[in-house]
Amino acid sequence: MEKTKTSSYRLEYLDWVRGLGAVIMLQGHVFHSFLRPELKTTGAYTLSQFLGGMPPALFLFLTGVTLAFLMDSIQRKGLAPGERVRQSLRRAGYLFFLAFAFRLQLWVFSGFPAPWQGVLKVDVLNCMGLSIAAFSVMALFGTAARIRLCAVLGLGIALLSPVISGMDWSGVPWIVRNYIVPDYNSFGIFPWGAYLAFGVSAGSVIRTVPRDATGRCMKWAAVLGGVLILVSQYMANSPFTIYAKSEFWLNSPAQVLTKVGVLFLIISFAFLWTRYSAGAGWSWIRQFGVTSLLVYWVHIELVYGNASWLFKDNLTVPETVFAAVLVILLMLAISTMKTHRDKWQAVLYNLGWSDARRPDSAAGD
Repeated sequence: MEKTKTSSYRLEYLDWVRGLGAVIMLQGHVFHSFLRPELKTTGAYTLSQFLGGMPPALFLFLTGVTLAFLMDSIQRKGLAPGERVRQSLRRAGYLFFLAFAFRLQLWVFSGFPAPWQGVLKVDVLNCMGLSIAAFSVMALFGTAARIRLCAVLGLGIALLSPVISGMDWSGVPWIVRNYIVPDYNSFGIFPWGAYLAFGVSAGSVIRTVPRDATGRCMKWAAVLGGVLILVSQYMANSPFTIYAKSEFWLNSPAQVLTKVGVLFLIISFAFLWTRYSAGAGWSWIRQFGVTSLLVYWVHIELVYGNASWLFKDNLTVPETVFAAVLVILLMLAISTMKTHRDKWQAVLYNLGWSDARRPDSAAGD
């Protein structure tokens, strides 16, 4: 019984964190798309976009956590090393498929006015796919070894990002360059892959910590997060640097480690909240977490697509806040309908609005 309870808590707090990231993402994109251009120097917009910079790192980090769970699970099943790597590569292939399907849908729904190269844009799903493919070799190692190896890999990617930026990539095709080189318009593996690597390390820690020690582990994670933030901010503000050129919001290791510190704090808070403070019932934030891919997929077309042409670059700050609330509520409704589809079908059947059979009806009824 205790095992089931603890596993449920772990699932709940990770879904809660993912859901929080979805909510932050929604408001950030609404402000980015709907607010009047002349108002994008206001404090409200700056705060919105500052918070909106966290969800990509958060989603990559949690993807790394779930990848660590997968690697640990297939390791416990006793699968051969080659098969363990293939399982991870299949996960990478699935994300690449989603990435290209998503961009293709956006291009088709735009009515084809946009250049076809937009289908190949390196978005966060592409970065997830490439990072998982690159780290699939970690399946060859044990869970405990992955803690150290992936932490070192994450730190290495973060530290090398300014170096990669300073190299001459002019002779490299743009599609390859966008997957590697730090860029404000793409999610290259430098530095974004660092978050997935750190996530694999953190997920491996979760798998190795005894159930009754999870609470203490989260407290230490909060302490580590605070230390990372303080040290990273000191590094960012220090006049001494080993790099010829580094931009904090583009390729700085200090930015990566600051965000990782914030993620540790958020996850620690989510664990304590879901275990000790949240009620046993439905959670709207967690609801977003269990359908985060659907929320991401649908809201991009809703916020940036042709359907919202009337609101793009046309709202004041209060109007944009109101629009953000409406988008969040709409996406919550869509998310809830997705997870309770069978219940909705039963309701429609009972009201006589659907000829479909009840989901719980027996074949011989």
